[in-house]
Amino acid sequence: MTRPLYSYVKPLEAIAALVGATCDTVGVEISGMTNISSEIHEGDLFLAFPGAKTHGANYWEQAKSLGARAVLTDSKGAQLIQDLPVIIVENPRRVAGIVSSWFYAEPMRDMYCAGITGTNGKTTTTTLLYQIWSLAGREAGLVGTVETRIGRDVISSKRTTPESSDLQSLSASMRERHVRNFAMEVSSHAISLDRVRGSHFNAIGFSNLTQDHLDFHGSMEDYFLAKSRVFTTEFADRAFINIDDSYGARLAESTELPVIRLSRSGANSDWSYVSVVPHIKGQDICVRGPGGVLLEGTLALHGEFNLDNALMAIAIAYDSGIDILDLAALLPALQGAEGRLEAVNVGQNFAAFVDYAHSPDAVTRVLNTCREMTQGKVIAVLGCGGDRDNSKRPLMGAALAEGSDIAIFTSDNPRSEDPQEILRQMSAGVVIASPTCIISERAEAIRRAVSLASAGDLVIVLGKGHELGQDIKGVVTPFDDRLVLASAIEGRQ
Repeated sequence: MTRPLYSYVKPLEAIAALVGATCDTVGVEISGMTNISSEIHEGDLFLAFPGAKTHGANYWEQAKSLGARAVLTDSKGAQLIQDLPVIIVENPRRVAGIVSSWFYAEPMRDMYCAGITGTNGKTTTTTLLYQIWSLAGREAGLVGTVETRIGRDVISSKRTTPESSDLQSLSASMRERHVRNFAMEVSSHAISLDRVRGSHFNAIGFSNLTQDHLDFHGSMEDYFLAKSRVFTTEFADRAFINIDDSYGARLAESTELPVIRLSRSGANSDWSYVSVVPHIKGQDICVRGPGGVLLEGTLALHGEFNLDNALMAIAIAYDSGIDILDLAALLPALQGAEGRLEAVNVGQNFAAFVDYAHSPDAVTRVLNTCREMTQGKVIAVLGCGGDRDNSKRPLMGAALAEGSDIAIFTSDNPRSEDPQEILRQMSAGVVIASPTCIISERAEAIRRAVSLASAGDLVIVLGKGHELGQDIKGVVTPFDDRLVLASAIEGRQ
């Protein structure tokens, strides 16, 4: 966890009063907080949350040995703890964000903060915002799936949206390093698990909602309601919503926030495209904004989904004070996020890409873009992750088969599940006839795809994108689709 250099110190009884709890201990001073016992610093408050498998309070002895001064937990957790002052609340996760934000003096309110939520597009949109602000000469911050950035410093990301105490500590570090603009991905898990409690965004963006994470949310309706929770005055000042998406259109009508509507077509929207001309290097675009604002330039990204991502980034950047002429000038320099339709080129006579697509809609969108980029065959490799929403597997398999000329079904982080059973679910309803095939071993599947490519074709490996490992039965071995794909290409040349 990244911590600010400035020393924040608060009395334990003040923290207890903030959450409406009592505290019999007087004189204990708290200088930080975390829910990870192994990352405790001297003087910390240990946030002990109930978990799916075990209660965080079981790790109180480790926390104490590393210098924890007190624990914030629920009544069940309190029964496990000895020899440390305890603040007892009904839902420690729910109050942790409020406590963390207060402790660090509400750091997000001292920056222009943009949060992006939705099934697809979060990483690319936040990355584009970070690039725009940086290229415009503003110190910027980024928090997301691929990486976390404070200015030019890069920190690895453990999850899409950090736990609340980590997020507020990170925001405080950004503030003291004079970050003016901060973009972050806001996942539905983070919203549901109260990781963004205590956060406040100048702009909260909604990209789209398609089937994913139903193993966690249960239904699309509950998934939508989880996303909707941050579109209130508790979390944000105004909403930027893609109304081309049916859930976005619904959200635009139901949120209590002022809404800036985005649409590719321009119907009833504040930001839209006047024209789009695709070409080999990207797309020439003309964008219309509020009050007749016009932006013309070249976007070096392909695909309709990137038009949505770019429009969101442009609208929010303009809202943050970036001049429209500066935006137009910066446009050609913008690059997609790592692992998102990322090219792999080692001198071959066909195109090769990797992409993070891991939902049915994302697979369809990316393969449609691939079709637009080549006159040759589209050869696609895809797997579905284990221990995740299995209802999307046949949908992803169907999207793979429909969107490619040659579909290769393979494994992608089977985790504790049997890879063959995942592949059976993926390929249900698909006619497997050569050269379409099922190859469980991912590296072999990638080599097969490359072996089938001719001049002018396009090979794309889907699912992992930027990820660097393959999780099988709890053992994660190094695996980078980009390196494996490049090696396969070099091996046939």
